[in-house]
Amino acid sequence: MSVVYKGEQATAKSAVWKFLIPSLIGVLLFLVPVRWNGEITIGIGILASSVLGMGEAWIPGFILAMLGFTALMTVVTVVAKPAFIVDRPFWKALFLVGPFGLITRIFGFAVGFMAYFSAGPEFISSRATGGVVLFDLAPVLLTWFLFAGVMLPLLVEFGLMEFFGAMLTKFMRPVFTLPGRSSIDTLASWMGAAPVGVVITMKQYDEGYYTKREAAVIATTFSIASVAFSLVVANVIGLGHLFIPFYLTIAVASIIAAIIMPRIPPLSRKADTYFDGSAKRNDEAIPAGETGLSWGWKQAIATASRVKGPKALIKDGVETVLDIWLGLIPLVMSLGALALIIAEYSPVFQWISYPLVPVLELMQIPQAGEAAPTMLVGFADMFLPSVIGSGIESELTRFVVGTLSLTQLIYMSEIGILILKSNIPVNFRELLIIFLQRTIITLPIIVLIAHWLVF
Repeated sequence: MSVVYKGEQATAKSAVWKFLIPSLIGVLLFLVPVRWNGEITIGIGILASSVLGMGEAWIPGFILAMLGFTALMTVVTVVAKPAFIVDRPFWKALFLVGPFGLITRIFGFAVGFMAYFSAGPEFISSRATGGVVLFDLAPVLLTWFLFAGVMLPLLVEFGLMEFFGAMLTKFMRPVFTLPGRSSIDTLASWMGAAPVGVVITMKQYDEGYYTKREAAVIATTFSIASVAFSLVVANVIGLGHLFIPFYLTIAVASIIAAIIMPRIPPLSRKADTYFDGSAKRNDEAIPAGETGLSWGWKQAIATASRVKGPKALIKDGVETVLDIWLGLIPLVMSLGALALIIAEYSPVFQWISYPLVPVLELMQIPQAGEAAPTMLVGFADMFLPSVIGSGIESELTRFVVGTLSLTQLIYMSEIGILILKSNIPVNFRELLIIFLQRTIITLPIIVLIAHWLVF
């Protein structure tokens, strides 16, 4: 007969509360959609929007100063390698970069400077190129990741991933070829913001919870545009009155793509090994005599009982925020602006879209010639197709353009750069292939739904 001591009971109760309270707060902040100021968003979205609203006048200036600081520290580190940086692993990884990183950070600061002061060549300083990144994209990243980075441990460190992982593995594995814990990851993207989901995936991969293949699949297949952003796109393209069928179409097409994409190259060919090179573990098996719920509960309690202390969690959160602010935003400024310059000031997307015109005509899409460039320009930025397509007269064509832009997922001004910056093993060529594959898979589905159910 085993004896349970009071100390052990207290420890067990403590672990239960460690799991329940932080995880519940994490769910409320990241996964529960709420209506705020007439928009559908999530808890951290409310916090980010509040800061964005209060700091609208000074945030671009703060970003410019941050870009300058990052460029300066990178140059100093690369040239002089001062001990106070290279002797600290976090700062060394952040500032000791190769030639590509050095060039992009200097160029990113230059773009920010020209956009902020409306100086230099117009194709860089224009409100449609450098201005979009400095005044629209970067402030959203800055505010979202301020809260997402610090509060992310509530979602991933206290047992919630283990709890749902055990319960949902029998669904996620056969349908999407993914572990059950990825269900939280995908929900965070769907309900909140795609970059938040990518950051969760990055951290889970770096910590050894996802294999190379799993991380690549999740980052490129489940970074669904949030309900809030989809509503913005629907209104911009003039389809706010059709938002329910608009978003349901996105959901159906994205789910079908998520079933197909992991089973075809390049994603299917990614190694099922972890970041450290170790082989895939069979750690999803539920022991005999346990249900998914009971085993998930035990796993969650075990994780909560060995969670880091508050100081270590805060340190991890702050480092995540700084890595995004000082590492990602300069990349977004440089490569995002470059992508927008190509889209706005060159005929490249017009040229490469010519083969799409007869395909769209075969699908009976009105104004196929005007719609074709919007099908590919989304690789530069997800918002561009809707802006360009808003002038198309046909409501059917605008519906297809708007929904397709939100199912393609891979756009270089934000998601693409975030993936390339991470350790997730996906390169630029593969991102382009995945973008085209998603276009080929989801376009017929969207057109069918548009013809049969909407118009």
